[in-house]
Amino acid sequence: MTFREAARRVVQEGIAPSMSHQRVSQLARDDKDFPPVQKIGRSSVVDWVVAKPYFVAHAHRAAARDSRRRAHGESTDNERS
Repeated sequence: MTFREAARRVVQEGIAPSMSHQRVSQLARDDKDFPPVQKIGRSSVVDWVVAKPYFVAHAHRAAARDSRRRAHGESTDNERS
């Protein structure tokens, strides 16, 4: 799927409260752990089956650093104590 669709799906599935296609592009460019990207015409695409676990792990790490990045109702282990 395109980066724009991946960003939309991250939010729709509650993985993160927000995500832009620009951020997906930045992650693809800068993060060596980002799933393989293919070019179709001028669009970059990624396999959602491979990308979803990446975004879940990325969102979890981001939420641990910043409470604004948590999906609705999510808390960290430190807040549960």
